[in-house]
Amino acid sequence: MKSILLHIDHDSAMSARLQVALDIARSTNGHITCLQAVSYEVLAPGDFNGSAIAAAMPVIKENADNLRAQIEKELEHEGVPWDWRFVYGIAPHRLLEASPLADIVIVGPAEAGSDGRGPSALVGDLVLKAPVPVLVVPGDAKSFDVGAPMLVAWNGSSEAAHALRAAVPLLACSCKVTLASIAETSEKARFDFPSTEGARYLSRHGIECEVVEIPRGAAAIAETLFSAAQMRECGLMVMGAYGHSRLAELLLGGVTRRMLSEPQMPVLLAH
Repeated sequence: MKSILLHIDHDSAMSARLQVALDIARSTNGHITCLQAVSYEVLAPGDFNGSAIAAAMPVIKENADNLRAQIEKELEHEGVPWDWRFVYGIAPHRLLEASPLADIVIVGPAEAGSDGRGPSALVGDLVLKAPVPVLVVPGDAKSFDVGAPMLVAWNGSSEAAHALRAAVPLLACSCKVTLASIAETSEKARFDFPSTEGARYLSRHGIECEVVEIPRGAAAIAETLFSAAQMRECGLMVMGAYGHSRLAELLLGGVTRRMLSEPQMPVLLAH
């Protein structure tokens, strides 16, 4: 992960993902690009002449400048190469524009100004459209140890295969990789690629993994996977995202949505 694209915003997970980006950059001799997108698209009911927008613009710019000064001050003494891109526009659009020459995009689970709970529309847009994996970092993450155990959530889908392939640079650093699938009794269980195929792919990259099948149980799949990862002291969860349509995930809930609502560790996603 040599080129790390870091989303800069005022949300509650900003400090956490900055630290994670620094840890990854140190471990991989990587470079951090801090992307700060500011939009003046302020909507105010009844503001027909734009007076509310005009009043908000200086405040938005001042807050953005203060955040930049704060983070640049922190980066000065970290010994990690970085650059800063300040752009106008909607954050998902600007991050997508910058992502083709990145190895990973690091974001928080929730929008700025929210209660800290996800999932955010920004994460959904990036996961579905970005050509690189998206690392979602919860606000309580203190650091990121690339040598820690890591768990790959495997359901045999093409999305899971894409996530596995995208995560290889990080999985190669882990002291122990677990490929975990949930035992499903439904006839609709999807196994385009059995877990043995995933393990075989990793072995070609010199990565050994433990293949486990976890009983379905009464708990939600997301909780079961998090429990399995925590029991193994994992520092990262890798999973394919939005195996069903994103609309279905939003309306009915789903593993991706549950994972991102309250992530209990950094989650690497790919679609």
